[in-house]
Amino acid sequence: MNVTLTPELEQLVDLKVRTGGYASRREVVEDALRLLEERDRLLALRKDDIRQMIGAGMASLRAGKGVDGDSFLEAMDAELAELDARDRA
Repeated sequence: MNVTLTPELEQLVDLKVRTGGYASRREVVEDALRLLEERDRLLALRKDDIRQMIGAGMASLRAGKGVDGDSFLEAMDAELAELDARDRA
């Protein structure tokens, strides 16, 4: 397979080889593809976690354990103000 890179990406690949991080341009591209695959895997896990949290939240609401939105936002604002005050101290 032949791939055409932008001049900027070619320079980056060459820099990685020149600075000794990789033995060849091929290794740079292979590592980049492995990292892309890992990022995709982590993103899928994160999406699954978010779906589970949404499901737990919906179950909590159905069980009558919901919190009024305005009250929640006021509590969050107070918590953030407290953190800001702590950071400034």
